[in-house]
Amino acid sequence: MYKSFKDMPIWKEAMQLAEDIFKLTEKLPKKEDYGLTSQLRRAALSISANIAEAYGRNHSSDKINFYYFARGSVVETQSHLEYAKRVGYFTENLCAKLDKVLSRLYNDLNKIVICLRESNI
Repeated sequence: MYKSFKDMPIWKEAMQLAEDIFKLTEKLPKKEDYGLTSQLRRAALSISANIAEAYGRNHSSDKINFYYFARGSVVETQSHLEYAKRVGYFTENLCAKLDKVLSRLYNDLNKIVICLRESNI
C-alpha cells in the first residue's frame, strides 16, 4: 500500500502528462485561452486529480467511480488533442506520443478497476 497518492506510479505519470500539456498549450494562440487551452489543461489535470481522490476514498465502489472519472478524462484529453492536430495546432508525431501515454494510463486504470472489483467479490 502507498503512504500517499503521490507515491503511486500512475498518479506520477498522470501529473507529468498534465505538466507536459500545460507547457504545450502555452504555445496555442491567445484566441484559444478560454477554449481549447483551458479545456485541454483541465481535462489533463483531472486525470491525476481523480486518481488522488480515488486514493482518499474508503470504499472500493467509491474508488472505482473515481478511477472511471479519471478514465473519462483520459479520453476527453485524447479528443482535445485530436482536434488540435486536425486544425493544425499540434503535429501528428507529437499527438501520437501523447496518445501513447494516454492509452497506457487508460489501460492501467482499467487494471486497477479490475483488481478492485475482484477484491470485492
